[in-house]
Amino acid sequence: MTPRLQEKYHKEIVPAMKEKFGFKNSLRVPAIKKIVVNMGVGEAVADIKIIEKASEELSLITGQKPMIRRVKKAISNFKIKEGSPVGVKVTLRKRIMYEFLDRLVNVALPRIRDFSGMPNNSFDEAGNYSLGITDQTIFSEIDVDKVTRTQGMDISIVMNSRNKEESRELLRLFGMPFAA
Repeated sequence: MTPRLQEKYHKEIVPAMKEKFGFKNSLRVPAIKKIVVNMGVGEAVADIKIIEKASEELSLITGQKPMIRRVKKAISNFKIKEGSPVGVKVTLRKRIMYEFLDRLVNVALPRIRDFSGMPNNSFDEAGNYSLGITDQTIFSEIDVDKVTRTQGMDISIVMNSRNKEESRELLRLFGMPFAA
C-alpha cells in the first residue's frame, strides 16, 4: 500500500508545481530524496544507558533501527574518548520517509506548545530544509510516562530542487505549516 503523501505528490503536487513554475516535464519537479533524523546525546559518555534509551525512542519514532554515531577524535577538555557513542542517526527513504513526514506534519508539529509555524529561513543554498525539535514527546509513539529525560532531535529534509523557492513550495504543498 502506498503512503498517503506519496499518492498526493503524484496526483496533486506534481501538476501544481508544473503549473506554478512552468515545468514542461514532470521529472523536473523537485522531490524529497531522504529525511535524516539525528539525536545528539553528549551525556552518553558518562552513562551508556542514555544512548540505548535514545536509540530505542528514535526507532519507535521513525520505524527504523538507528545507527550509533561515535566520536572520531578524542577531546580531553570534554572528557571524550575516541570511539565513544555521542548520538544516533536514521536516514529514511521511500515509503518510510513519506510516512514519517506525514506523522511529522499532521500529528507531531501541531502538538508543540505555543506553535506558530516553522521558520521560513531554514533552507540551505541547495534547497534542503532543516529543523530542530526540543522534545521527543510530541510524537505519539512515545509513551510520556516512560520518558526519563527529554531529548531533542534535528531533522533534515533533503530535496533535489534548484532553489529555495521550489523547496518551500514543495513542502508547503505537502502541508508543512510555515510561519506567516
